Amino acid sequence: MTTTTDAEFAAVASRCRALFEKKTRDYGTAWRILRLPSLTDQIFIKANRVRSIEESGENRVGDAVEQEFLAMVNYAAIALMQAELLRDGCAEMNLDPDRCMHLYDKHVEATTRLMRNKNHDYGEAWRQMRVSSMVDLILMKLLRIKQIEDNDGHTEVSEGVEGGYADIMNYAFFCLIRLEEASQSEAAQ
Repeated sequence: MTTTTDAEFAAVASRCRALFEKKTRDYGTAWRILRLPSLTDQIFIKANRVRSIEESGENRVGDAVEQEFLAMVNYAAIALMQAELLRDGCAEMNLDPDRCMHLYDKHVEATTRLMRNKNHDYGEAWRQMRVSSMVDLILMKLLRIKQIEDNDGHTEVSEGVEGGYADIMNYAFFCLIRLEEASQSEAAQ
């Protein structure tokens, strides 16, 4: 992975973390009430909105598409945290903010390592991909996760839902980087 990608990825991760931390201060860990399928559906709503706007060319709500990708990153992180907490038998609804941020950082760091490994092997192919293609891949990952959830988590050869959430987080990171590049290119013209 290039130094540029490291820096871009870190900048996007920092923005997502800052938003997550502010929302945690505002709402606490109300997300603990959500089951994993509800988190999957929440990410689906965000990705589907982006695709709908891409296809129609119209944004009636007015919220920036970029915000949907930030939300996808954070909901994927929440899903990974929730999966870990459920696996560990944690029923506590109100997590200490420091513990919550530690869990967030842990899962974003793990996803960053995954991105670096895949980025090495795939040669930063995402830089030549369209944002719309990455949105389609996010939606496909979500449909796969939904199928696994509908099968009570049973898989024969799949990596499972947690691998899907990590991939979704990485694609959303890549989309945010690509959107920033496009914005900088437009500003330079």
